[in-house]
Amino acid sequence: MPSDHLIIRNFSDDDFDRYVTLHVESAQSDPACRFASARHLKDDLGHTKFKPQTDLWVADLNGVLVGSLAIQREPEIGRALLTGCVHPRQRRKGIATKLLTEGLQGIKPSGIQSAQVSVMESKAGAKRFLNQMGFAYIRYFAEMRLAINTLQLPAIREEATTSRRLETGEASLLTRIQNRCFAGSWGFNLNTEEEIAYRLSMQSRSPQDVILTYKRKQLIGYCWTIINSAENESRAEKVGQIHMLGVHPNYRQQEIGKAILISGLNALKARGVHIVELTVDSENTAACSLYESVGYQRFAKTEWYERTV
Repeated sequence: MPSDHLIIRNFSDDDFDRYVTLHVESAQSDPACRFASARHLKDDLGHTKFKPQTDLWVADLNGVLVGSLAIQREPEIGRALLTGCVHPRQRRKGIATKLLTEGLQGIKPSGIQSAQVSVMESKAGAKRFLNQMGFAYIRYFAEMRLAINTLQLPAIREEATTSRRLETGEASLLTRIQNRCFAGSWGFNLNTEEEIAYRLSMQSRSPQDVILTYKRKQLIGYCWTIINSAENESRAEKVGQIHMLGVHPNYRQQEIGKAILISGLNALKARGVHIVELTVDSENTAACSLYESVGYQRFAKTEWYERTV
């Protein structure tokens, strides 16, 4: 029998089917792995600032992909976001170490100062690995959930705000309000119109998912909702997400955020969603209080780790 031959290399277009198999089998073997359809993975690879041939590393074991590491470069804020996967049957064999080492070497020439990784709090092995590789814990995001199918949501005072859905061709409008709402927030990198347009075109996404909120004729916030149809195929209850919720800085502390949130929740409820999940920075106390005020409860934590490059 020939000995195993492991190669760490960049992704090529011919790898796509094997890349899908890696993620599908990992999700089937390990419930902690996030399910991703072939279309979803293709969408991820097609992001405007992501170049798979230089930003995606794969572990090739005798022609089979057993691991991957994606690098999302954000030189504007001096960081790179890392997302990795090793097939459950191939863990504890040094593959993750080799992928991460190669990936970090690839980041250095770009002038990025730090690499960040997010991991679920429950994944003790992954956290130990990150500590061994020089990553330090920096903060956590709360994973929150709300059952809305039986919940009577508060009414919105119609005289205070009005809402409408984003229309096709309005990516620039969404880009402006999103950047205005989140400028200066931890980890937020200003978006381009091209990025926003691409995200609106991804699987199960459309401009109609975004609810714009106005006060008189001034756009003051928005709620971007998501329903992942592929993930819901195997669920007994239909799950949706509050992907982004922003309030213009000039209109905060006026209960505008609650009106925007309720508009988004009502839109999801009208589409038959039973549970609405979201992720929020635990240090954003105003946002956490807003979500808790309508009944959201925390069910998990996503921890963030960082190291210099």
